Amino acid sequence: MTEQVTSSLPFLKPFFLKTPVGGVSGGVSSARHRQRRHTLPASEFRNLTPQDAISVFEIEREAFISVSGECPLTLDEVLNFLGQCPELSLGWFEEGQLVAFIIGSGWDKERLSQEAMTQHVPACGTVHIHVLSVHRHCRQQGKGSILLWRYLQYLRCVPGLRRALLICEEFLVPFYLKAGFKEKGASAISVQNMCFQEMEYMLCGQAYARRNSAVR
Repeated sequence: MTEQVTSSLPFLKPFFLKTPVGGVSGGVSSARHRQRRHTLPASEFRNLTPQDAISVFEIEREAFISVSGECPLTLDEVLNFLGQCPELSLGWFEEGQLVAFIIGSGWDKERLSQEAMTQHVPACGTVHIHVLSVHRHCRQQGKGSILLWRYLQYLRCVPGLRRALLICEEFLVPFYLKAGFKEKGASAISVQNMCFQEMEYMLCGQAYARRNSAVR
C-alpha cells in the first residue's frame, strides 16, 4: 500500500462554499471571482505530502504543547509518515491553507504498542491514527468531526484496510464514541505519565452515502 490515492475517490473531491449574498456585484467582478474559484477551491480535502509537513507541525504544536506539553509527532516523524504513507493522511484546505489534518500509518498487531508510535508497517489491514488537529482559528466549528468522518469513509475505499486504531485521553473518549469508535480498554502506551484509552473503528461494508452537512 504505497501508492498515493488520488482525488478520484468521492470523499476527496473538492466542495465549494456558497458566496455570501452581496459579496460580489457586477459582471466583471463576478467573472473574476469565478475564475479565482477555478484556480483555488474554496475548500478541499486531499492526501498530505512532505511539502505540507511544516504547516502540519505548526498546527499540531500549537494545539498540543499548550495542553499536554507534548506533540504526538515530531517534525521528523511527520516527514517520515508523509513520505512513507501519504495515502493514510488527509488534510482540509481552505483557500489553499491547511486548517485541519489527520495522519495515520500502517500497523499489523491487534493492539497498539510503543513501537506503533514511530513505525509504519506497509501492506496491512490496520491504520493507526496518530493525530487529528484543527487550526486554532477554526476550532469550535465542528471541523474535527467532519474531517474524521470523511477520513473514515475515505479509508473504506482503500483496498485491504479493515479497521482503524487510536489512543486518546479519557476526556476525548466521548468524541470518538460519537464517531463510531469502540473502547478496547486501557492502552499500554504512556507518554510522560499520561494514560490513554485505546479505541477501534471497524472499516467493514460499503462507504456510506454523503452525510448531510452545513458545509458544502
